[in-house]
Amino acid sequence: MNVFLRSILIISILFFGSCQKEEETVVQDTTQSFERSAPIAGLLIRTSQNPTSLDNVLDSSSCFSVQLPVTVIVNGNQITVADASDYQLVQDAIDAYSNDDDLVNFVYPITIRFQNFQTQVLTDADDLEDVLDSCDDDDGFDEIDCISLVYPIQINIYDSNNQLANTVTITSNSGLFNFLNNLSSNIYVAINYPISAVDSYGQTVTINSNSELENFIDEAIDDCDDDNSGGSGSSALASILTSGTWFIQYCYYDEEDETYYYEDFDFDFNTDETVTAVKNNQTINGEWELETEATYQKLDLHFDGSQLGYIETEWKVIEFNTTIIRLKKQHSDRTDYLTFKKN
Repeated sequence: MNVFLRSILIISILFFGSCQKEEETVVQDTTQSFERSAPIAGLLIRTSQNPTSLDNVLDSSSCFSVQLPVTVIVNGNQITVADASDYQLVQDAIDAYSNDDDLVNFVYPITIRFQNFQTQVLTDADDLEDVLDSCDDDDGFDEIDCISLVYPIQINIYDSNNQLANTVTITSNSGLFNFLNNLSSNIYVAINYPISAVDSYGQTVTINSNSELENFIDEAIDDCDDDNSGGSGSSALASILTSGTWFIQYCYYDEEDETYYYEDFDFDFNTDETVTAVKNNQTINGEWELETEATYQKLDLHFDGSQLGYIETEWKVIEFNTTIIRLKKQHSDRTDYLTFKKN
């Protein structure tokens, strides 16, 4: 009898123990997982993409880059561009005279490389025009290329039921870019931390969570791209903000995409630091203020009532241009994001 009870006990322990182990391997870690629309995915895509904006003096497009060496003709001058330092030769030829056409004409064939690292050979100007016509609209924010991730990186893939479907090992920038860029909307992924990265000063750092990774990339934007970092000062941002009306292109609040909540609201920022949010026949009044900290700017928003309460706070300005302003708010346990786009 004792032998029988002992056997039942052993079987029970093995059964429940194995079930507990299985549950731990399939349940999604909701604190670190993210989907394609999450801010961290966009930052990683910009960090891992093929750099396409450095040569805009040649092709006037961030849709692709032109592989070097390449020969161009500018205002009758033939210039061989052997490496990135020769871009300045092209710019100097463009700036030399004020009464010329300033067109950059390629000596074909040329090879271009897209953001996803795929290449295409162009044989003439018509081929180039076809590619330019097929490019998507540029959001104005370029690659973040002065930092790099250290590979390999392991990523867990979860399905819509929060179960572990697979684990992939990413070994290159092209692999990470295409993996994230092609994620389906019902798929969640989670990076296996810790990972390593190299900052803009060449130092290797260890990153242990999504929030650390987001902050690492955000803080590098100013070093990587001065044009889009907001480095022009608060007066430039104020001038942009008070020119035209805006809508909320993206709102990520408390780890949820809340963009839908602000659909059809138009925001009009006035020079007297008042703001109105208008939706159909409803108008909500508020105030805005720009403040400059030691290394960044803050946009402080307040509105009457509680309908726009999610965006009432001091937002750190990550980067901006004439049509898009990206903001974030760092909390102790999460990061919220807000993006305004000009109508």
